[in-house]
Amino acid sequence: GRPSPLHELPIQYADFALWQRDWLQGPILEGQLEYWRRQLDGVMQLQLPTDRPRPKVQTYRGAVETLRLGPELTEATRALGQQEGVTPFMTLLAAFQALLYRYTGQADLVVGSPIANRTRSELEGLIGFFVNSLALRTRVAGDMPFRALVQSTRRTALDAFAHQDVPFERLVEELQPARDL
Repeated sequence: GRPSPLHELPIQYADFALWQRDWLQGPILEGQLEYWRRQLDGVMQLQLPTDRPRPKVQTYRGAVETLRLGPELTEATRALGQQEGVTPFMTLLAAFQALLYRYTGQADLVVGSPIANRTRSELEGLIGFFVNSLALRTRVAGDMPFRALVQSTRRTALDAFAHQDVPFERLVEELQPARDL
C-alpha cells in the first residue's frame, strides 16, 4: 500500500523486445546471419573422450566439479591478459580451448558462452532475461604458441560480440546444425 521508492524506469522489457524485433530485420538481420553462416560453416561436433561409454538411454544426471584458482595463478592470468591486451575471460577461454585441443586432438573448436546481451546503457537498470549465447569458434594449431591462441581467441570474441544481436534460438533455426546433448 505504499508508493515505490524506486524511480520510474524510462523503458520496460517489453520496449526492448519491440525494439529488437523492429531493428533486427532486413539488411541488419541478414548481415548478422551472414556473419554466423560464415563463422559456423562446417563445424564438427566435439569428440570429447569420456571415462565410460554413454548409456543407451540418457539420464541427464550431471555432476559439479569445483576448482579454485590460487592467487598466484589468478595474478599470472591477469598479468598475461594485460600484456596481451585481453580480458581475463579471453585468457581463460584460450586456456580452455587449449585443454579441449589436448584432450580431443580437434583443431577446430566451438565453445558456447552466455553473454549479458545488454549492449545499450538504457538496459542496465531493467529487470528481464536478456541473456544470449554465443558460439565462439577458434582454430588451434598443434605448434601454436599460447600467446597466439590468446590473440586468436580475442579476435573471435570481439567479432562475436559485434554480432551478438541475433538470438541463439534464431541461429539454430536458421543454420540447423547437427546437435547432440
